Amino acid sequence: MKKQHITIHDIARELNISASTVSRALHNHPRISKATREAVQQMALKYNYQPNVMASSLRKGKSRTVGVIVPRINRNFFANVIGGMEEILSSAGYHLIICQTLEKVNHEIFALRALINARVDAIIISISMETKNYEHLRILLDQGIRVLFFDRICEEIKTGSVAIDDRLGAYQSVRHLIDQGYRNIAHVAGADHISIYRARKAGYLEAMHEAGIDVREPWIFEESLVPEGGKTAFEKGMKLQPRPDAYFCAGDFAALGILKAARDQGLKVPADIGVTGFANEPFTEFTEPSLTTVDQRAGEMGRMVADMFLKEVDLSQEKRSLERIVLKPELIVRNSSILNR
Repeated sequence: MKKQHITIHDIARELNISASTVSRALHNHPRISKATREAVQQMALKYNYQPNVMASSLRKGKSRTVGVIVPRINRNFFANVIGGMEEILSSAGYHLIICQTLEKVNHEIFALRALINARVDAIIISISMETKNYEHLRILLDQGIRVLFFDRICEEIKTGSVAIDDRLGAYQSVRHLIDQGYRNIAHVAGADHISIYRARKAGYLEAMHEAGIDVREPWIFEESLVPEGGKTAFEKGMKLQPRPDAYFCAGDFAALGILKAARDQGLKVPADIGVTGFANEPFTEFTEPSLTTVDQRAGEMGRMVADMFLKEVDLSQEKRSLERIVLKPELIVRNSSILNR
C-alpha cells in the first residue's frame, strides 16, 4: 500500500478482514479479539492512517469524542478523575479532548467554544474558581449540547452530576480534631460562591456547633487554596487572641503552607497545632508530619460520570435523567492531627 490517503478499506484488504471489523478494532471494541485489534492498530500506525473525523461526524451525527474541562490538569485529583473517565469511555470507543481553565472564567468560555467547534458529543466540566455567572453553560443546554458536572457542580443548572459529600467530609475532619482535644479550630475556606467550599464550611460549622464551640468570625479565612494562602491564614491566626490551636483546610495545598509556616515559627505539629487538609494529594503521605486529609474517590467519580454519559447517550435531552450522585468521602487520619495515641 502507498502511505498516503489510506482508508479502512485498504487496511481491511491487507489483513483480509471486513472494513467494519477494522473500524471496531480502531475504537477498541470489546467484541474484537485482542490479536485483531493489535494487528489493525499496528497496520494503521505503519501506514499513518488518519480517520476523517469530521466526515464521520457528519454521517453519524456523532464525533465519538467527549470534552472534559478541569481547573488544573496537574492536580492529582483531576488527573485521577480523567483517568477514571478514560477507563470507561475508551472501552466504549470514545476519545477525550481535555482542556484546563487555570481557574479563569474566560479560559472556561474559550474551552467551551473550542469543544463545540470540535463537535464533541458531550462536555463534562468542573467549573473554575472565577465562575460566578453560569449563562455560558445555560446556553449550551438551550442549544441541546449535553453537559455533565463533576466535583464543582453548578446547583442552578439542572443536569446530571457526580460529587462527594463535601459537608460530611469536612464534618468528619473537624469532629476528628475535636475528639483529639483541639478547640480553637480555624478554617481555611475556599471561595464561598463555589458549592463544594460552601459545603465544606457548613460541615466545619456543624461539627463545631455540635460540640458546643462558639465559632469566632476571625477563625474563618477565605484564602486561595495554595501554599501561599495557607501561609497567609497562619500568619493572620498568629495575631489572634486566642490563637487557633488547629486548622481545617478546604484543600491540601493550603494545609501544606500551614505545615511549613508552623515549622518556620518553631511550632510543632500536632503538639502545638493540628492540621488537616482535603483531597488526599500524593504528597500528603510524605510530608513531615504526614497530613490528615479527606479522600474524594477521584477515580470512581470519573468512572461514574462517564457511565452516566454512556447510559443515556442515545436519549433525547427531555428523556435524560437529572441524577445527582453523591459519593461518601473517606477521612484519612495521619500524624498531623493525632494528639491522643
